[in-house]
Amino acid sequence: MKLPLAYKPLGFALGWVSGALSGMAFRKTWMAIRHEEDAPDALDRDRGWGEILLAAAVQGAIFAVVRSAVDRGGAKAIERSTGVWPTDEPGGRD
Repeated sequence: MKLPLAYKPLGFALGWVSGALSGMAFRKTWMAIRHEEDAPDALDRDRGWGEILLAAAVQGAIFAVVRSAVDRGGAKAIERSTGVWPTDEPGGRD
């Protein structure tokens, strides 16, 4: 069975979902941290280094956690439904 190739479209869809979920989670988290709608952008002249780097670190951490949770859930669902893990690589993705 050539499951890794068949998993690619599902992996793409899961990536899109994880991006959307992490964006929503970051906006809510930033609102809780700074009570602002928008996080600072690196090119925002009126924001300091600390605030910009804090926003980037929080956003990166949230993205990594959400992506890992969505990817793992998708892989487990594939394994439950087909009996095959969706990648041949022993360490996961290359």
